[in-house]
Amino acid sequence: MAGLAARLCQERAAAEGLGSYRKAISYLGQDYEALRQRCLQTGTLFKDEEFPACPSALGYQDLGPYSFKTQGVVWKRPTELCDNPQFIVGGATRTDVCQGELGDCWLLAAIASLTLNPDVLHQVVPKAQSFQENYAGIFHFQFWQYGEWVDVVVDDRLPTKNGELLFVHSEEGNEFWSALLEKAYAKLNGSYEALAGGSTIEGFEDFTGGISESYDLRRAPANLFQIVQKALRAGSLLGCSIDITRASETEAITSLKLVKGHAYSVTGAEEVYYRGRPEKLVRLRNPWGEIEWTGAWSDNAPEWNYIDPKQKQALDKQVDDGEFWMAFSDFQRQFTRLEICNLTPDTLTSNQVNKWDLTMFNGQWIRGSTAGGCQNYPATYWINPQFKIRLDEPDDDHEGSLNEPCCTILVGLMQKNRRRQKRMGEGLLSIGYSLYQIPQELENNKDIHLNRAFFTRNQPVARSETYINLREVSSRIKLPKGEYLIVPSTFEPYKNGEFCLRVFSEKKVKTQMIGDTVAAKPYEPHVDNKDIDEEFKTLFQKLSGEDCEVTATELQTILNRVLVKRKDIRSDGFNINTCREMISLLDTNGTGTLGLIEFKTLWMKIQMYLAIYRKVDRDYSGTIDSHEMRNALSEAGFVLNNQVQQSIAIRYACSKMTIDFDGFVACMIRLETLFKVFHLLDKEKSGVVRLSLAEWLCCTLV
Repeated sequence: MAGLAARLCQERAAAEGLGSYRKAISYLGQDYEALRQRCLQTGTLFKDEEFPACPSALGYQDLGPYSFKTQGVVWKRPTELCDNPQFIVGGATRTDVCQGELGDCWLLAAIASLTLNPDVLHQVVPKAQSFQENYAGIFHFQFWQYGEWVDVVVDDRLPTKNGELLFVHSEEGNEFWSALLEKAYAKLNGSYEALAGGSTIEGFEDFTGGISESYDLRRAPANLFQIVQKALRAGSLLGCSIDITRASETEAITSLKLVKGHAYSVTGAEEVYYRGRPEKLVRLRNPWGEIEWTGAWSDNAPEWNYIDPKQKQALDKQVDDGEFWMAFSDFQRQFTRLEICNLTPDTLTSNQVNKWDLTMFNGQWIRGSTAGGCQNYPATYWINPQFKIRLDEPDDDHEGSLNEPCCTILVGLMQKNRRRQKRMGEGLLSIGYSLYQIPQELENNKDIHLNRAFFTRNQPVARSETYINLREVSSRIKLPKGEYLIVPSTFEPYKNGEFCLRVFSEKKVKTQMIGDTVAAKPYEPHVDNKDIDEEFKTLFQKLSGEDCEVTATELQTILNRVLVKRKDIRSDGFNINTCREMISLLDTNGTGTLGLIEFKTLWMKIQMYLAIYRKVDRDYSGTIDSHEMRNALSEAGFVLNNQVQQSIAIRYACSKMTIDFDGFVACMIRLETLFKVFHLLDKEKSGVVRLSLAEWLCCTLV
């Protein structure tokens, strides 16, 4: 319950603008300015208790406390490593980012690309930080995390071995912004070791909040070179790599000095005239610095002697150590994948500069309620979260037929916080999504969670390329105008995870999370004395005793005697608390007991619940699967959003994700009670209730 409350508070804060770049959230509640001022006033250097300079910050396995790799590690401040440490000297450059003993070349490639765009760099690396003016041993950096910006503070104690930085470092040795940035990112993800292995796209997006796309260079579009040039001109971040087919190939060096399974930055794309014909070239950077391509157009290769000397000189000047040129045709043959994080993604679709429209949804896959798996699991696929988009305006370039112009959208599905969970043995889930066109007859239904029958009859009109264990899967899609349903899912059902779904569109898109309405119209039988037959009255008198009132204990005995005789449903019996809540719901005169009419009303409700329970129990097991609760609740008159559905699964389902009859009735009674209390308190029918603490406690303790 505390977790749910925290999530609600976070959503309200986001609605007020907290989490935007200009109003970043203080990570772990640590306010940079307040901590810095405190250190300056006390004359002490900051020590970060949230990410202490100890073995746990390094890692948990390969960099764990007992690993030979971490033996002899000493944490030192830059002031202990050199005479005149600097934060940034002469602006951040790509030579400030040299890889150390950590396998995070993907991150360093992203950082190196970041230095090509000073505006973006200073979003991540705020200015006015130094080791000279008001130095207090504290620095801060900003990262985009799943739709919000967070400000992360670190102290400047860095891991060293034999007096040298263990991880990322600058070529000069006295510049420390990149090492501190790496430490802040390690803190955000739980440890340095958590950064081992990854995709450059992940770093790109966390530095910009931008939109990433991935190109398989074996199946690249014909205009890929123009895409690269336009992306570089727009300040986009680009990375590339050579896929490996087996573990032994990791960081293997080819005969032409390219490193497999290693992330490179793409830093330039130019066309030159070589022996009278145009030649497309790309410039790449290896974060290691010293290992460079030795093929055509490499440093001092003979091809340079056959181009205009002025052009040669201009291109030579742009090359730092670890950077090299190669023919674009060789690039496509030698490398496997190109990744682009677009800061202005419209540059990839037209020559007109238009700001894309963005919609983002946050969601969860919860075992038993919204974790339905892919289409291979039709019994559960339909319970996945569903999101509706309406495309009304076609693109300006009117791609498609004149009669049916298309709308371009970029859909990205990103799973949250999996890198932090690596130390617990949790890896990335295999994720993907599908888009379905909504039939005209269903277009105006604002809150219908489409059921199994819909997905049995309808095939996707578009989908992510494949289910894969990446942090994000994304694709560019062109669709005719109309309404569409997006269903994000894991490959297998019953996998817990959080995600954010982003939809970028060239034109404004109307969006809605399906199942976001909460309402109830439960079965309310109307009973008076003349409606009750003599046989029921006689039975009631026998069961209730002389006072003709049923207490909670008597009700428990009555109901459990009935349950014992039924062979078509499973139940452990009603507990006393459920029986008390039944009485609380129907006790109109405040006696704490049920009279004849109240008991008859309850009896009719239970009979209705029994009919619904048996209808939903499709395999006649005597129990219902927790994912079938959505159907059961609908039959009972409840419309609930995903958060409430998830809470019900957690509260009422057993470890096998099934709900027996007494749990089902307890859930129905609880929901009826909560709706009844809320509507009594919502006197103005505004949908909002204000309560004092005492009132809140009284309501929740009912």
